[in-house]
Amino acid sequence: MTQKEQLQQDLKASMLARDAEKTSTLRMLLSAVGYYEIQKGGAGYVASDEDVLAVIQREAKQHKDSIEQFTTAGRIDLVDKEKRELAFLETYLPEQMTEAEVKILVDEAVSQTGATSPQDIGKVMGALMPKVKGKADGTLVSRLVKESLTK
Repeated sequence: MTQKEQLQQDLKASMLARDAEKTSTLRMLLSAVGYYEIQKGGAGYVASDEDVLAVIQREAKQHKDSIEQFTTAGRIDLVDKEKRELAFLETYLPEQMTEAEVKILVDEAVSQTGATSPQDIGKVMGALMPKVKGKADGTLVSRLVKESLTK
């Protein structure tokens, strides 16, 4: 079963269970997948599992940004809703790497590329991102690479 089919099955189950929040979140997610498919190739394009994972990651990042903005604005009611939706989205993501695990990969990538200065961030990120794609937040990876190269 593909990731998209799993989302559709989960949507049906949440509708039968009358779980309004899960249903709403899954509808939003499947809609985002549909938009992605249209952007990539029109009605005939079917998103791969990797495509669906990228959409889920993008939606999770948007939720994190919304949480930050709602917190700043003092909208705790919206923060709680976004946190619940984010927690649900994260169930579809692979387990995230810890900062220590990412740091080890950063050190390996720095030594492999021979990077020595902050101008080499692009080289390191290019070598590193395929290894951590979907498993680590890009902001965390970028921060660790910058720290490593500015020592």
